[in-house]
Amino acid sequence: MPTDAATAGGGGSDAPPPREPGYAAPARLWRALDRRRPPGVDAVEQAWRSPVRGPWLTSVLGAVLLVTLPLVIVTGLLDWIAYGPRLGQAFPRDVGWLHPPVFDWPTRPVWLFRLTQGLHVTLGIVLVPVVLTKLWSVVPKLFAWPPARSLAQVLERLSLLLLVGGILFQSVTGLLNVQYAYLFGFDFYTAHWYGAWVFTVALVVHVAIKLPRLVTALRGPGFARTPVARTRAEPADPDGLVARRPGPATVSRRGVLALAGGGALLLAALTVGQSVDALRRTALLLPRSRRVDDGPTGFPVNRTAAAAGITPDRTGAGWRLTLRAGARTRTLDRAGLLALPQHTATLPIACVEGWSTSQTWTGVRLRDLAALVGAGAPAVARVRSLERGGQFNRASLHGGQVTDPDALLALRVNGVDLSPDHGFPARVVVPALPGVHCTKWVEEIEFDG
Repeated sequence: MPTDAATAGGGGSDAPPPREPGYAAPARLWRALDRRRPPGVDAVEQAWRSPVRGPWLTSVLGAVLLVTLPLVIVTGLLDWIAYGPRLGQAFPRDVGWLHPPVFDWPTRPVWLFRLTQGLHVTLGIVLVPVVLTKLWSVVPKLFAWPPARSLAQVLERLSLLLLVGGILFQSVTGLLNVQYAYLFGFDFYTAHWYGAWVFTVALVVHVAIKLPRLVTALRGPGFARTPVARTRAEPADPDGLVARRPGPATVSRRGVLALAGGGALLLAALTVGQSVDALRRTALLLPRSRRVDDGPTGFPVNRTAAAAGITPDRTGAGWRLTLRAGARTRTLDRAGLLALPQHTATLPIACVEGWSTSQTWTGVRLRDLAALVGAGAPAVARVRSLERGGQFNRASLHGGQVTDPDALLALRVNGVDLSPDHGFPARVVVPALPGVHCTKWVEEIEFDG
């Protein structure tokens, strides 16, 4: 049976333990730590015996994450910008010197926020098996003693600690937010924002340190086609990823990659339906995003009328919409709104939890409502809901969003009146706008500028 590195994946299980690397300054400190080994540390080091761990497997998984994690980071930043930091309604609001360059979120293409938020959430879920497999491949390093042998290694280990802690924190809190399970006692938006910056800085530092070794490992002999019977440990590496005394293989490296990839594909199949209407019923992991029924108003909602405290007496015949622009005021009932020129547009609603849906809305253009009170080209429109509580009972729209030809105060959807849960008697629907700012149960719009 061949056992050379090119065909069998490195040295066999009888290979001697790798020679310990030397110490760099301050060498006396590292030697002192090595002499005072905590109880059980040697037993823990010997417990990691899988021969598939090593630079090659870790580098393959790292390369996958190196390509995909920046997409998660960038789409998360774009979503924060979409909430309108210039209008003071991004969460968190006050981010100090971490405030990135911002711009007015465009209304075209109409599916822009649906794409960025869908990618952010779906990729975050799909990458969970890859992240866990990557952590499994490097877990022996977390128990290595001494924890460092040089100041450079201290920086590396610190970046690794922040990287592992950051990605676990972001993944867990993000998944809980998707499921509306706020088990933590802090504000999700604030924690997720600052956690993302900690993770991003740690990722950049870690990549800068490890990229040369990742490239070297990937250029070396491949191990993906080595069957279980011929799987051996790689040669000893300076990072300590290879087991000191590897045991017999129970799975090949190809099997490990297939398990991670299969898990990612399974999660993708159970998640993508939250962003694709035709696959809505397959979103089994996200029950709130599944279709309620087959009627024209059977698409998902984030907050129901009952949860918002909206009662029929507030949305019935006595309901009025108030339009303001400076000293000018106009009041309209629903019949008056229906008598105005109506416009129909097919637009998506996309929510921060990742689900989205595209429906056909009919109502009055916002720019026509602005014209009724003499605000031909407003810089800002402030929309207020009948809902009295909650973070999103009001929203501000910049001028481009108000004057977009498809920006509506919607009165009907898919050919029928809005249901109470979908914002009856009137709601805002604007192209590419985050769903939480498509205010429901509107009672007032004020145009400025």
